[in-house]
This record gives sequence, C-alpha cells and structure tokens, in this order.
Amino acid sequence: MAPITNGTVPRSTKMHSKVVIIGSGPAGHTAALYLARANLNPVLFEGFMANGFAPGGQLTTTTEIENYPGFPNGIMGPELMDKFREQSIRFGTQVITETISKIDLSARPFRYWREGQESEQPETADTVIIATGASAKRLHLKGEETYWQSGISACAVCDGAVPIFRNKPLAVIGGGDSAVEEATYLTKYGSHVYVLVRRGELRASKIMAKRLMSNPKITILWNTVALECQGDGDLLNNLHIKNVLSGDERDLPVNGLFYAIGHEPATALVRNQLQTDEDGYIVTVPGSTQTSVKGVFAAGDVQDKRYRQAITSAGSGCMAALEVERLLAEEEADSREDGSA
Repeated sequence: MAPITNGTVPRSTKMHSKVVIIGSGPAGHTAALYLARANLNPVLFEGFMANGFAPGGQLTTTTEIENYPGFPNGIMGPELMDKFREQSIRFGTQVITETISKIDLSARPFRYWREGQESEQPETADTVIIATGASAKRLHLKGEETYWQSGISACAVCDGAVPIFRNKPLAVIGGGDSAVEEATYLTKYGSHVYVLVRRGELRASKIMAKRLMSNPKITILWNTVALECQGDGDLLNNLHIKNVLSGDERDLPVNGLFYAIGHEPATALVRNQLQTDEDGYIVTVPGSTQTSVKGVFAAGDVQDKRYRQAITSAGSGCMAALEVERLLAEEEADSREDGSA
C-alpha cells in the first residue's frame, strides 16, 4: 500500500525498510533528510506522546529559540520542529505518528512492533537509528506547570539569555557539576544567582565547587528546597523555599528558576539490548554514532549527556545518516561480489 500524501503510512501496513528512525527531534529529522536525499526511503516513527512529548520532542515545549543558526530573529520551538518535519517529508521520508513499543535487535533484519500491535507480525528494518532523546528531570512543584517556560527552564545555555532573565535574580536547583555550570553561565545575564542545595555539601567536583563558592554573584542556600513557584500569572517572580534542618520557610524573589538535577534518556525501548552507561545513555563508538550492535545507530540526546543542544543533535543525526548510508552501500557491494563469485 502506498503512503498517503502527507508522508504518513497507514497503520495496517507491514513494511520492510532499509532504515527506520525512531524519534522526531532534530537528530531524527536531520537523519531522515539526509537519508531521503540519498534515496534510501527512510521511515521515521515520530511517536504519539512518546516519552511524554508530542512529535518533535523537547523543543515542542520550548518557547523562543535564539541560538539555532539561520534564524536571526529567533523562532518558536514548535515552529522549528514543524519546519524540520516539512523538510523531511518534502524529500520523501515516510513519517508515522505512532510509537514503537517493542524492538528486537538480536539479529538482522531487526524486528519491531508498533504500540497496540505487539501480538501481530513484526515489521523489519536493515538498520535502525535511535533518536528518542532525553527529558529533563523535574520536581513537579506547585505552580511549576503554570510557569514552565515562563520563568522555569531546564537549560540555562538554551534560555539564560532571553530578556525575561536579564539583570534579574535567578535560582538554580542542584548540587552537581551541571548545577555549577548552569549557575556560572547565568551570572553573565542575571543580577544574582541563588543555588538551592538540598544537602549541606555539593556533589560537584572540588574544582567546580570552589568555582561556585568563589563567585561573588552566586549565593548558595544550603539544606534548602523549593516548595512552590509563584508569579503574577504570566511570569515567575517568587519561590517559596524551606530550610530542611530548621523547618523555616520564606520567599525568595527570583525571576527565573533553572533545574539542574539531571536528565533521563529515553532508552527503555532498547534497555538490555544496547550498551548504556551508568546513567542510561546509549554508548557509541567514539567519533561515531555506531552502537554496540552493528546496524544500530544512536543520535541526539539519547547518547549525548554533555551538550544537549538542538544543533549538536542535528549534527549527530547527520552523522548517523552518513554512517547508515555507508554501511548499506558496503553490504550491497559485498553482496554483489558474492553473487558474481
């Protein structure tokens, strides 16, 4: 059955594909774009609220993006992902708005099942790109949903420079190296940065801790947790906080709150099938997107715990596509040689 005109494939179709991409963020769509232009007819499963996100991933929950090249006036996250999707489809990617719930990577061709079809015959693919991303850990404080992306963020590098945070008091929650990096970065823009640490010490390395404690624009609030995010209805302007030792509660007037408590890679689908690190991120060959299973590649935040930017995700999606193309070409050449022997 042929795909319908918007690039999607009917649910009942059973396919064999040269390459299947799981994930619809910058990594997945960049891979799809390159593969489609190489006439490899990629199939991209964008998921249906997979990992808690709409198709397009984390950027669909982001407001204005100012640091993605090519958009000097900025662009809204959902709009950017719509453009990624349109470009993928334009060059022939089959985009399926369903979630892959099960996959078997034990042998090629790889077998996979769509959500709700686990008892049916699987579909197959010669190669797979895992681009399922990661999600920032959140505390789900009272008021958090109201002010998410309206004063609350999980990425200082992404959002710290936006006007609502400039020359304003800001807060960071976390005690590890990431929290130190986030707080230090925010001192470039905020008037002052408060770091809320639940314990009486930092988990960060000694050199990072020293950097944090010696910065005059940073105040560490030890043994402190946030209880509620408050604002004027449009933007955050206050945190209600508590000292866990004394029990004292008070308000902390801030115009920005940044979570630095870690991310959760979306690797449940391939857990115990691919090598992952201690935090659950897929391990790839250095300088490559190749995973521990030949023919399976990982791109974007699902394998990147350091940068976690849209542009680096897109770059790794390009890498994965080129590596898939090279592998398939080599195998096709080997097959022809064997056939002529």
